[in-house]
Amino acid sequence: SFSLSLSLSLSLSLACLFAGWGMGATVFVQPLDLVKNRMQLSGQGTKAREYKTSFHALFSILKNEGVGGIYTGLSAGLLRQATYTTTRLGIYTILFEKMTGADGRPPNFLLKALIGMTAGAVGAFVGTPAEVALIRMTADGRLPADQRRGYSNVFNALARITREEGVTTLWRGCIPTMARAVVVNAAQLASYSQTKQALLDSGYFGDDILCHFCASMISGLVTTAASMPVDIVKTRIQNMKMIDGKPEYKNGLEVLMRVVRNEGFFSLWKGFTPYYARLGPHTVLTFIFLEQMNRLYKTHVLDR
Repeated sequence: SFSLSLSLSLSLSLACLFAGWGMGATVFVQPLDLVKNRMQLSGQGTKAREYKTSFHALFSILKNEGVGGIYTGLSAGLLRQATYTTTRLGIYTILFEKMTGADGRPPNFLLKALIGMTAGAVGAFVGTPAEVALIRMTADGRLPADQRRGYSNVFNALARITREEGVTTLWRGCIPTMARAVVVNAAQLASYSQTKQALLDSGYFGDDILCHFCASMISGLVTTAASMPVDIVKTRIQNMKMIDGKPEYKNGLEVLMRVVRNEGFFSLWKGFTPYYARLGPHTVLTFIFLEQMNRLYKTHVLDR
């Protein structure tokens, strides 16, 4: 029908916009990713922390590796966006249309959350090889020269990982990567919905962009706090090396236990500042676009 075709067209247009925006934004947020990954690997095992704060990490990288050093792994970041974002939004669009009622009414909040988590998990699976390459490339500069992997770009990284460690290594850390995607999508949707309603109920906000911005920033904060422990597990597993033919970690639970035992409970949130600086604006743009999309959907489809 015309309504469904128009809805699908708007959804796919938004998906393309998000994918393009995600790749463009990566150019600006790549230094934040680098600092976050370095912070999460700092103090690994029994080593003393290399960086005291995120700002200390940033200045150390600039001092030791130069301005170009903060863009290490950019090609992997771009490929991650191209694979993860495109797949996630494509799956979300398809499932959203499947769950839309015959009268054009969109799915309820719970169903949207389930669709978002499913789409996030599938997207994370597809994007894991690029994620593995990104983690390794951003971690390389902290290692002694003789221990560095020295990937020249993401395609060199993928080819060498496949040749030297086997194709399955490209999906190392796949489970925590998918778990993080599920947590991020669930936390974003739930916290945004609750925060927006609380702001509207306060009487100080109307249903406008200011309300959406404030709710998104709070949602980004909640999402960062909820997903960081899973993220550090993902980072450590994807960067680990084989020791005497055995993996450094057996599973994600061992990573959590060793981080807490050796580095302290709050080390699970190392790199919080750059992670939030990256996720906060992403959450804001995601929900502002989503609100405008819903408004267009209501105007051009439901009210026709």
